[in-house]
Amino acid sequence: MDDREKLRQHFQNQPAEAHTGRWDAMWQQKVTPWDRSEPNPALIDALNEKSDIVGSSTEGGDANRRKKALVPGCGRGYDVLLLASHGYDAYGLDVSQTAIDACRELNIHQGDDDTTYPVKDAQIGRGSRNFLLADFFQDDLSSLTGGGSFDVIYDYTFLCAIPPELRPRWSKRMSELLAPGGSLICLEFPLAKSPKAGGPPHGLSSELYVQLFKQPGEEMKYGDDGHVAPDGRALDEKAGLVRVAHWSPVRTHQVGKGTDMVSIWNHAGNS
Repeated sequence: MDDREKLRQHFQNQPAEAHTGRWDAMWQQKVTPWDRSEPNPALIDALNEKSDIVGSSTEGGDANRRKKALVPGCGRGYDVLLLASHGYDAYGLDVSQTAIDACRELNIHQGDDDTTYPVKDAQIGRGSRNFLLADFFQDDLSSLTGGGSFDVIYDYTFLCAIPPELRPRWSKRMSELLAPGGSLICLEFPLAKSPKAGGPPHGLSSELYVQLFKQPGEEMKYGDDGHVAPDGRALDEKAGLVRVAHWSPVRTHQVGKGTDMVSIWNHAGNS
């Protein structure tokens, strides 16, 4: 049995409230098929090529006024190290203590003279790298990260990992945590997998993201094929997020080549 099937069976028929401990069990057993030992190249390219949308990692180029980035479900923390190299004070959170321990070990190993994640701008320098044992849905992240919302949030294998019934809570929480003028970067995966095939990872679609962010927190309707059913709801101008960029990445992990999409989202009032 390969690790993907072990993962699927490990979560099969388990209630959402049981998932937290079961993720830590996977880390302890070293069943981590999502770990690719590096950030997704699509995120690297997005940060380098979409700065006109995402903006600078500091206020006015001042290294003492860094913006904050969040990676929920950060795994071993590669994306946190990458975002910090671009100048953000970067926060990774995970519900697995074993995963957070692995993040902190990797962070120590990379050190301040990090050549794997070189500083993008010498004048801005590297932001802080922080790893938190925390529940994205439950914990007060403001108190854990020094207050405020996040200027950049990155989701790759987080939405697809949670039970479908938690998706409305995911979209509401994203909307709440994203700063006015901030950008949510979603690497949409897996788009080629049928939603009825189970998970994690659960099959997603680009349309699902659109529907989730129209009215964050509202329940979704699905068709017989498992795909979200567009229902004509209007965008919530106060809480909704709008897609300001959407493209097929030139580079991505092998598992998503030819199917992955990247989207960037802003608050409706700031797009």
